[in-house]
Amino acid sequence: MTSSTLAIDAGQSGIKVRHTDASGSGEWSAPGIRTDLPLLPQLARIIEQAHEGGRTAARVGLGVSGLTDDEADAGYLLAAAAPIGARSVHLAHDSITAYLGALGDERGVVVAAGTGVVTLAVGADDIARVDGWGHIMGDAGSGYWLGRAALDAVMRAHDGRGVATALTDVVRADFPDLEAAYIELQADSDRVRRVASYARAVANAAAAGDGVADQIVIAGARELAASAFAGLRRVGESDAAGAQVRGVGGLFLGDVLGREFVAAVRAAMPDAEIRLGDAHPLDGAAALADVAPTSALAAHIAVARV
Repeated sequence: MTSSTLAIDAGQSGIKVRHTDASGSGEWSAPGIRTDLPLLPQLARIIEQAHEGGRTAARVGLGVSGLTDDEADAGYLLAAAAPIGARSVHLAHDSITAYLGALGDERGVVVAAGTGVVTLAVGADDIARVDGWGHIMGDAGSGYWLGRAALDAVMRAHDGRGVATALTDVVRADFPDLEAAYIELQADSDRVRRVASYARAVANAAAAGDGVADQIVIAGARELAASAFAGLRRVGESDAAGAQVRGVGGLFLGDVLGREFVAAVRAAMPDAEIRLGDAHPLDGAAALADVAPTSALAAHIAVARV
């Protein structure tokens, strides 16, 4: 196995980098990628910064949020990585590196839920991506989805269209004038992260017995379970004995959501092997080069070699 690797997990909320060689490993972080700017130069800049830090690596693995086929140019990045001595570059969507970091090169499904959410299922011959379509068109059950539902519930209670909820006090702490909240949020360029930040309050309120928050969390968990089942069905694994299901990311650390997710998956697949916990996307980025050629994942990894 190559002894020196540069692994990059490039997300919109932040970038994490790990350099590993015979002397050990080190990690650092950087601001997230910007989807309104060309992607490849941003990724090349991360590699350049490693070079500026005096690091070398024979192989580079990148998992990138929002990566499209048009931007999956591993050759461009291999040229950028020449100064660090790179002999290969492996580039993939971050759903693949999240999958590898959680389940390795095995069949199953991984639901990665944070501010957004994306689900990836892998079968014998194909993979299926479910959701991950952003806060406007998708991300059902994500942190943003939960936060948006919380704000909706608060305003319903304020209007008399819904029942009272402890979430009102949480939102009012940020917006004493509830009726002005939507104006401030709409004008905030960081509104997606800001709305998603209420997901924690929803989880806490649900755990404390707030009925409105509890229903929001249950609905979110069922959305995530539906994505997992849809992915497994599309790759022909939904009837497999002991199908492997992983829920990774901060949302699954909440007791109510985790419990309801497991219950919803079990209702559809009683024999599923379900585990919840943190993903290790940097492990996944480093493992891109080790994916077997026979794996269904292999066709979805862009590769360039010297």
